[in-house]
Amino acid sequence: QKHLAESGGGSVQAGGSLRLPCAASGYTINTGCMGWFRQPPGKEREGVADINEYGGARYADSVKGRFTISKDIAKNTLYLQINSLKPEDTAMYYCAADLVSPWCRRDRDFGAWGQGTQVTVSS
Repeated sequence: QKHLAESGGGSVQAGGSLRLPCAASGYTINTGCMGWFRQPPGKEREGVADINEYGGARYADSVKGRFTISKDIAKNTLYLQINSLKPEDTAMYYCAADLVSPWCRRDRDFGAWGQGTQVTVSS
């Protein structure tokens, strides 16, 4: 019933920008925590950014200043704005939701996950 669907990925040149939407259905993103994760080829999945129920956002050091996480409550959609893309940003990007806590916790606490969208950055 609860479903998350990422899109907006693709092949982009270094220095370019992308906006990744994550459309939610079956619940409202106005509650709980939502986050973005990514998994580069051959590496472990890592947290990118999250936003709690009150609008507070956190970012990984590697993306701080370039990525912005936001929520559009009217559209029930989470977004990740990615600017100044680097080749090391190449990864499968996932959105996820923790519906239990209003505060963002750890990876294992996210109970709903999207299928992922591929971002490939060329030089």
